[in-house]
Amino acid sequence: MSTMVDLVIRDALLVTPEASRPGAVAVDGGRIVAIGRSDAMPAARRVIDIGGRPLIPGALDVHTHVREPGFSHKETWATATAAAAVGGVTTIFDMPNTNPPTGNAAAVREKIAIAARQAHVDFGVYGYVGETNIGDLRSMADAGASAFKLFLGSDNPLVPCPNDGAVLDAMAQIRQTGLRCTVHAENTPILNWRGAQMKAAGRDDLSAHLAQHADIATVEAVQRIALFSEWTGCKIHIAHENCRHAVPVIAAAKRRGVDITAETCPHYLLLSMDDAEQAGGNALRVKPPVREAGHADALWAALLDGTIDMISTDHAPHPAQEKHRASIWETSPGFPGVETSMRLMLTEVAAGRLTLRHYVKLACEAPARAFGLWPRKGALVVGADADLVVLDLNHRETVRGGQFQSLGKVTPFEGRETIGRASQTFVRGTLVMDNGGLAGAPGVGRPLQRP
Repeated sequence: MSTMVDLVIRDALLVTPEASRPGAVAVDGGRIVAIGRSDAMPAARRVIDIGGRPLIPGALDVHTHVREPGFSHKETWATATAAAAVGGVTTIFDMPNTNPPTGNAAAVREKIAIAARQAHVDFGVYGYVGETNIGDLRSMADAGASAFKLFLGSDNPLVPCPNDGAVLDAMAQIRQTGLRCTVHAENTPILNWRGAQMKAAGRDDLSAHLAQHADIATVEAVQRIALFSEWTGCKIHIAHENCRHAVPVIAAAKRRGVDITAETCPHYLLLSMDDAEQAGGNALRVKPPVREAGHADALWAALLDGTIDMISTDHAPHPAQEKHRASIWETSPGFPGVETSMRLMLTEVAAGRLTLRHYVKLACEAPARAFGLWPRKGALVVGADADLVVLDLNHRETVRGGQFQSLGKVTPFEGRETIGRASQTFVRGTLVMDNGGLAGAPGVGRPLQRP
């Protein structure tokens, strides 16, 4: 290779799920064009020597709530994707519960246009699955939706839970698009019934919210949607898995050949109701909830044995006043996640709970494979997009929500010390984050191409 390339990152420790090895990566035109020894790289307009630090593919977060259009006081595409860049996340998928919901082709195109002007990282958008838009699913896919989202557990009037007949019809349509359907798997009637019971009893504490979201509501919905997937052939993805009793249901579906993947989130792995006071009391409210002690160990085991495929965050920012309310029913559910996920998981790598290679599988390769993006995303191979993250495994820092790029500043991990972080983030060869600060301009990020 005699021609000069755009970028060479040399003296790296290249980390993939299969191996860690010293080497270098050459980038040209936004793609990886060579991988090998540092002294075998072509001449480059820019050479970065990273001193033996790990170089990994950029992480993908297939579960975020960017909030635009409609809720830009909570988050914007600029702030969410800046947070992602700082967190070492080079691709995000945005959920459809915006205002208007992303429920037809025009809404998909509008959201992509809003995002493209602001995004620091690449992005996909979800199409909403409802009772009234089954005829729009194909056109949403054609307009650029990267996946679909089905809310089986929903009290949000913008994105109500469809009835099971509509769900089956929708899944048959989604199968024809080839896209995956991500499912919030909780039983809405159980949630509504138990929530009404709690309110009638005058309960408005965090434990009442947990009682509303009973384990059985999750187990039943996971079982049902796995059966529907088997029946229709529609690929499904279980969002924010938080319940140990649902893990065997997912494992059983996989054993019988259902095309089902699952994610969990750092807050389910690292927190329990025992941490509620330290995590901000009602501010810990998220759907589905952080559960009692004992669930996290089962989730860790499922991550390590492959039953749970990947790490996502359910990044869901809100203004501080919406997170600090006396009644749990008036406290907005969720908190920011893309900025802290890699730091939190690298801290677990430092503690020996999982290997760095396994983390790369969970955060990079598995989501890219599940959503039809691999090996263009989530891989260190020639031809892949040069979405690259340099790690500093020794960096120690305390989580401070006030320093976040996200507009959401309330985090249940406030005050937690982390070990390790992304120190540089590249999106298709463009440096977008350097040493914790933004380096690229808004608009670097692009919509994902249809898989």
